[in-house]
Amino acid sequence: MNDKSSSKDKSEDKPNMTEKEIENINLNDEKIKRYMKQYKEENDKYAIWRGAITEGFKKWLKGEKIYTRDKERISLYVDDKIKGNWQKFINKNKESFPTFSELIRQSVKSFMEDSSRVSSELSKLNPSTLSNISHALKEPLTSIKGYSQLLLESEEFKGKLSEHVEETIKNIFDQSNLLENIIKNFLDNIEPESTPYDILLIEDDLATIRLITSYFESKHYICKGVVSGTKGLEELRRVVPKVILLDIILPDLSGYDICQTIKTDNTYKKIPVYFLTAISASEIKKRLNETLADGYILKPFNFSDFNVIFEILNGKAD
Repeated sequence: MNDKSSSKDKSEDKPNMTEKEIENINLNDEKIKRYMKQYKEENDKYAIWRGAITEGFKKWLKGEKIYTRDKERISLYVDDKIKGNWQKFINKNKESFPTFSELIRQSVKSFMEDSSRVSSELSKLNPSTLSNISHALKEPLTSIKGYSQLLLESEEFKGKLSEHVEETIKNIFDQSNLLENIIKNFLDNIEPESTPYDILLIEDDLATIRLITSYFESKHYICKGVVSGTKGLEELRRVVPKVILLDIILPDLSGYDICQTIKTDNTYKKIPVYFLTAISASEIKKRLNETLADGYILKPFNFSDFNVIFEILNGKAD
């Protein structure tokens, strides 16, 4: 008796609104909030997307039929005839064959189990190879995500796309965001096996990095350049260089603060740190004692200014 009553109440709670009622809908109304929740539970779809009521929810409010998300996923890959045959086959063999969703879950589980092994193998690749892999994955994803968003947000296409097409594009956009996060969390966080180097250069100007690294390479020393203070401190946790060249004005942290951080850490305080900066000498001299820096080289520099660095590298510095 209770089951029938519950079923009846649920059936009676189905909305049957007019176009005008939907146009004047109040999203803060408790009844509408209940409808939004019911729509999500029944169809696994959003009632509100990017601040606007979805076309699917509008149809549902009018009492029209809404297709399930599983059917929509299948329709992305196969035509209606094959889709129908697949649904019949799954319904007939529920105990023997997994659904698409179950297959996806199994794949994710397998990926998670193997991720540590894969990560270990990828970490053996050099940074250039990892960058190429990242580029190959992100370039096409950028186009897919960008065009999807353009179709959804452009005034030119609003109201001109069928509900099925719009829902499909939304799904592509959502999946693109998901894949983007997977790439960032997995590939971008792989730390390549560290290669020792002589000089850590923390400098935000790429042209200066190229110039200085090339110069030291010509003198048979390895110089590692990074473009921010955060990356510089991360590098220190991987490799301890013989000397650090540090710009003062960086996009994230002050060179003064970075130097203090290094010089007050027992692990790194013995590493010579030289400011490499365009700030005036009088200004830097005021901060040398405070920051505990070993010295400074002013921009624009002459290569002879780096003689003090060569003395450190050759073990001749006091």
